[in-house]
Amino acid sequence: MALLNYTQQGSGPHVILIHGLFGSLENLNMIAKKLRENYTVTSVDVRNHGSSFHENSMSYEELAQDIINVMDHLNIESSDFLGHSMGGKIAMYCALAFPEKVKKLIVADIAPVEYPPHHNQIIEGLKSIDLTLAKNRKDADLQLSKYVEEIGVRQFLLRNVATVNDKLVFKCNVEYISNCYKQIMLGFDDTTSFSGETLFIKGGQSNYILAEHRPKIIALFPNSKAKVIQDAGHWLHAEKTVMFNKIVENFLA
Repeated sequence: MALLNYTQQGSGPHVILIHGLFGSLENLNMIAKKLRENYTVTSVDVRNHGSSFHENSMSYEELAQDIINVMDHLNIESSDFLGHSMGGKIAMYCALAFPEKVKKLIVADIAPVEYPPHHNQIIEGLKSIDLTLAKNRKDADLQLSKYVEEIGVRQFLLRNVATVNDKLVFKCNVEYISNCYKQIMLGFDDTTSFSGETLFIKGGQSNYILAEHRPKIIALFPNSKAKVIQDAGHWLHAEKTVMFNKIVENFLA
């Protein structure tokens, strides 16, 4: 059984952090640094991301089982969970499928619904990069800029480019993520629910959590509440770190 790459820091009750699409465990460092003062924080690289193994399937059933495997490996009986975007969906699935493993659940800017495909341009752009023609990230950025205009998004995506044996390589498996993209966009049916305390944190300027998602959220997570961080988009934890951390700490306490 392949095990996800993970880091563990701090001491105290357990918290598991799960990053979003095209990210890695480093994305949630600003939360991990704060939480490790009072908690044992385990951050994971989702399959096909960061330094984790590559597999050409990404159903939420499998992605959740990957997390449970790490918990079993580390003898973590139960934990609080925090997931952003795709990581929020993985955390939600863990709570629905393994409720005994999840204490409190925090979901950052995602709903348990199916989303229309909206990363096609990004995937096409990443696939178009020829790293054999790039000496550094700047060269890769130039290739990606033909597909992705926003420099901040490009900078985030190009964190996936690393140097191994003097060659540039992708840490994430772009091909497999592209193949599995439909699986990643899927929502959950409401045949089961999680009764534990749940917090949804929404970026005020983000359209990932909408009023129309509320019935589905309540059906699946009846003991949930929501907080909105004004003037923040989908990357709310990076844009408003102090506010985000405060909301998280208050909820966990």
